[in-house]
Amino acid sequence: MSETALITALLVGATARGAAPLVLAALGGLFAERSGIVDIGIEGKMLASAFAAAATAAVTGSAWAGLAAAIAASVALALAHGVACITCHGNQVVSGMALNITVSGLTAVLGNAWFQQGGQTPMLGAGGRFAPIQLPGAASLTGVPVLGPIYGEVVSGHNVLVYAAAAAVPVVAWIVYRTRFGLRLRAVGESPGAVDTAGISVSGTRYRALVVSGALCGLSGAYLSIAHNAAFIRDMSAGKGYLALAALIFGQWRPWPTLGACLLFALADAVQTRLQGTPLPGVGVVPVQLIQALPYVLTVALLAGVVGRAVAPRAIGVPYGEDR
Repeated sequence: MSETALITALLVGATARGAAPLVLAALGGLFAERSGIVDIGIEGKMLASAFAAAATAAVTGSAWAGLAAAIAASVALALAHGVACITCHGNQVVSGMALNITVSGLTAVLGNAWFQQGGQTPMLGAGGRFAPIQLPGAASLTGVPVLGPIYGEVVSGHNVLVYAAAAAVPVVAWIVYRTRFGLRLRAVGESPGAVDTAGISVSGTRYRALVVSGALCGLSGAYLSIAHNAAFIRDMSAGKGYLALAALIFGQWRPWPTLGACLLFALADAVQTRLQGTPLPGVGVVPVQLIQALPYVLTVALLAGVVGRAVAPRAIGVPYGEDR
């Protein structure tokens, strides 16, 4: 196996792992925003579910219990956002930012109160986190050129939530474009008045969309603390919720282009990790802070060229009163 092939395989594998939380969160945001609800609270839902997953796994010793707690916490926040935006007709951006700010402080306070570790949770044991899965034949193909690195590093060796993220994209595409719920979801985001006239509850459809959004964001947050890492640390989402929202906008609120945007952002993150401390020809060692900013600089550059042409659902951000 050549060094170049191994480095490439490792980089692609790291991209797949880095894209998993972005894909799950962005697909969750897709349901909310397709229904007409601005889901800027993705960051808060990811952070809350990461904390709930790690805290529950630390107490119970079960990663699956942590995953269930993560989904429950994220769905609860999604419903709170729904009450503010759907029932009370509040400003959706303000509600989402309020969730983000509240969760950022609340997770640190609860973590410090429960575990006395500066807002962090204890390190998780083997049963408290999702371990990498070695697919059949990965070991036997190690020495095979090209196929070995691709299967061993790119396809095999990921945890269950990475495979869940990969499976979620075609499933979400099928739901959005091939089911009655998907048709109603898109109709509510485009013309809620017409949907209401047809006898379909706009509020009910939007609440269901937020529940799905919360569940997917719960998976994303759980990945951060009990799959990719083995504990919760303060503000560990580190802006990934905003990156997921940017990927959703860049992908024009469609599943497959959104996946491409998430992979692009994850690749930039994998490259910046690889470049830290590595001298570049004619430049030398680039400061770590500049390298770490690479994914966010890429996000701004892409959105600057795309956001003007992005066609959002027409009713997004506009409260709808069925009693009017």
